[in-house]
Amino acid sequence: QVQLVESGGGLVQAGGSLRLSCAASGDTFSSYSMGWFRQAPGKEREFVAAISGGGGSTYYADSVKGRFTISRDNAKNTVLLQMNSLKLEDTAVYYCAAGNRKYYLTNRGTYNYWGQGTQVTVSS
Repeated sequence: QVQLVESGGGLVQAGGSLRLSCAASGDTFSSYSMGWFRQAPGKEREFVAAISGGGGSTYYADSVKGRFTISRDNAKNTVLLQMNSLKLEDTAVYYCAAGNRKYYLTNRGTYNYWGQGTQVTVSS
């Protein structure tokens, strides 16, 4: 059992930066891979970024590569998503997820637990 609490969403101008945080509690945090997904109105939930349990491997969607950075601090049971050079098309609800299934980290099915989501709105 893992509980995920997200924070850091809000309104930001295009070209600006925002940092999302996800705090985990329950089972051993380092046993879980962590991912960020997002869903815009009328669209399917899509993969954004993921990081392995020990932090040794990271993965990014092509649309955010070079702009977003995922990281984790297992001592604090947190995962972060640093978002730079934000674009209007980054506007979405962002979800934190934790998983211990042996699937590819870019797949939604890898993840057992999901946060409540946090709104990110990028303005012109």
